[in-house]
Amino acid sequence: QLFLEKGYAGTRVETVAARAGVSKGTLFLYFPSKQELFKAVVRHNISGSYASWHQEMQSFKGSSAELLAYAFEVWWHRIGNTPAGGISKLMMGEADNFPELVSFYRQEVVEPGHALVEHILQRGMDSGEFRTLPMAQAIYLVLTPMVFVMLWRQSSAQCIPAAPGLTPQDYLTAQVHNCLRGLLARSVEVS
Repeated sequence: QLFLEKGYAGTRVETVAARAGVSKGTLFLYFPSKQELFKAVVRHNISGSYASWHQEMQSFKGSSAELLAYAFEVWWHRIGNTPAGGISKLMMGEADNFPELVSFYRQEVVEPGHALVEHILQRGMDSGEFRTLPMAQAIYLVLTPMVFVMLWRQSSAQCIPAAPGLTPQDYLTAQVHNCLRGLLARSVEVS
């Protein structure tokens, strides 16, 4: 929570220890540096779940369109609509100042996330359900709405105001339909 409130640079280890109700020395027994503490936060809230998510996607029995819609829903409930969604915004905001953390984040979060999306897309392309597209373009067709809604949720209303009656979840549902209209090999109505 402190990383999200104050940013990486503005978060002091003493403040983390105080909020956790432990001494700074106790905190350093578990996390030898602020960087290691931040890495643990990322692993606990995001990247530590990739193995189970990958397994979940591998064993999915429905169509690739249904899997993509399910992936949007799962991402929203497990990441986008939680404080963990703010970690990506934090990384984008502080990327120029902390290249080592960016490298860590890319390896732990971005690359495995891309691999999950690529798996869904390749599954659909291999079955003929999805059009064959350059994978890099297709991945960002899927990820761009997720990044936008995450930034929207983590930003003040003055920065990105919501239209009356539009919720982040409504937006994601509409974007799943838009993505599928671009991906599907033939016109199929998606519920």
